[in-house]
Amino acid sequence: MEAPWRQRGRGRGRARPAAAIAGAAARPPPGRDRGEGGGGECRVLRAWPARGWRLRAGTGRPPRAKKFDEIKKANQAAAKKLVEDQFSSSSEDDDEDEVKQGKILAKTFTVYASQTDGGASELERTRQYMNEAFQSGAMTCLICIASVKRNQAVWSCCGCFCIFHLVCIQKWAKDSLFLVSSPLTDEDFGKKDYPWPCPKCRFEYKRSETPSRYYCYCGKVENPPLDPWLVPHSCGQICEKEFKPPCGHKCLLLCHPGPCPPCPKMVKITCHCKKAKPVARRCSAKEWSCGLPCGQTLLCGQHTCENPCHAGDCQPCPRVSKQRCICGRQTAERLCASPQWQCDQVCGKPLSCGNHVCERVCHAGPCGDCPRSGKRSCPCEKTKFILPCTEDVPTCGDSCDKVLECGIHKCSQRCHRGPCEICRQEVEKQCRCGKHTKHMPCHKPYLCETKCTKIRDCQKHQCRRKCCPGNCPPCDQVCGRTLGCRNHKCPSGCHRGSCNPCPETVDVKCNCGKTVIKVPCGRERTIKPPKCKQLCSRPPTCHHSTQEKHYCHFGRCPPCRQPCQKTLMCGHLCPVPCHDEALVKQAGSHQSAGPWEQPSEPAFIQTALPCPPCEVPIPV
Repeated sequence: MEAPWRQRGRGRGRARPAAAIAGAAARPPPGRDRGEGGGGECRVLRAWPARGWRLRAGTGRPPRAKKFDEIKKANQAAAKKLVEDQFSSSSEDDDEDEVKQGKILAKTFTVYASQTDGGASELERTRQYMNEAFQSGAMTCLICIASVKRNQAVWSCCGCFCIFHLVCIQKWAKDSLFLVSSPLTDEDFGKKDYPWPCPKCRFEYKRSETPSRYYCYCGKVENPPLDPWLVPHSCGQICEKEFKPPCGHKCLLLCHPGPCPPCPKMVKITCHCKKAKPVARRCSAKEWSCGLPCGQTLLCGQHTCENPCHAGDCQPCPRVSKQRCICGRQTAERLCASPQWQCDQVCGKPLSCGNHVCERVCHAGPCGDCPRSGKRSCPCEKTKFILPCTEDVPTCGDSCDKVLECGIHKCSQRCHRGPCEICRQEVEKQCRCGKHTKHMPCHKPYLCETKCTKIRDCQKHQCRRKCCPGNCPPCDQVCGRTLGCRNHKCPSGCHRGSCNPCPETVDVKCNCGKTVIKVPCGRERTIKPPKCKQLCSRPPTCHHSTQEKHYCHFGRCPPCRQPCQKTLMCGHLCPVPCHDEALVKQAGSHQSAGPWEQPSEPAFIQTALPCPPCEVPIPV
């Protein structure tokens, strides 16, 4: 007798009774009424050994074979599409994208063009930023060296207008503030608002200006919705930012990346010298010159400005005239703009005492009293004497008591003229680092030979300076870590935290090399080449002398679509399109073992086909 667990099948539950099986066979399949015929398909019952009952369609093939055929057909269709895309030009799709991009740019500049007569040249810089926003991979976050996508939260610097991921700039600001404030104590932390810099232009922001939310370019809308008919990360409203330098007007473009264009408003204003009548000019270029001589009186008071109408103060007078020195003894030809000058002669006039003469060099005004008159002090400045100016002040005989250069001891000599001697007292001096002491003269410095073992601010290298007092200098070694671009190394001094982004840029060119875009270093391997408007200059690969006009591209040229025009045997010309490079399905391909197997050879090959038979009707 068989065991009970074997009677129920191998792990597939209890055996169903025969009545239940018959009822399941009589019921129609799910989703189909009983009245439908099912297209002549009959369903039969089949008993699989040791695995219970199963239903199978009457097609004669198991479900696994059907699934294999479906996957095989899907793989063949994908391979065919890949080959067709490889040998076909994408100029039509590019043209559609460019038309859509042109409509969005025209919509952005509509208000600017309708309310002003601004030219296109003033919008070039803003247009360049907007074109980069549309190009795939042109906008790159310099912190993570990754592309900035439409659906990602970003932050734009107000100094260089560079765009970063919001998460990246928040981490950058946090790390920068930590590195700046790490040497501080807990008591000093928070007393000063330390700034953090932009990774590209180093423009400094306060701690309170750290971005925490995602805004559009103009800052009006938080979390702007993704709209395919607007500039990425734009809200679509009018910018209304104040122009720089401020003129009282606001930007009229729709919310846009990059700097605002120059103010296009028209104002009436006169020239610099105020001689001409006011004229209407663009507000961004309202300063103008009439070209007439300035005519303002110069600082010399004798001549007038002969330069054309100009902005700002007039230049110094360029004429030359004879000018006397301050004391009036010498005369020389000098620039009219600098009439006062000093000769090198000593004054020599007798002073009021009648015994001495003035020793000052060329000066203006009276010479003053004799410097040796009145009360005078001895060299140690303890005793004062009233003596005639002809007598020298004697020494008082007391001790000098002036503080020596050491700043601790005093001079023990008698009152004397001239500087005091150096301090020669023997003292017990402590070295600069405070680890050793020694008896030596007071005027000599004491530096021990112990090297400092403290870690410098880079947290990697020791100070290694002899007798260091504790204020270790910054690390003088080069960082040398590989930057995020993987092409260069950090040239800055050894530091903590992340290195600054690579400042280099790389040119990415099209196939012909005439269209170039600059991308951050490290992105040249993943960036999509720019779209070139130059025509392809490659020679034709078919029998035609010239090929169809198409734009510069990488890879093979698209198939020729010109009429064949070869002479047939009957004498007529072949009217069908060129078939020198037709895609033909390769015959004799082996049967794949499964959908996971890679094909050893392509499913389509490029070959020349013979011309078809002539279809021109002739009388017979």
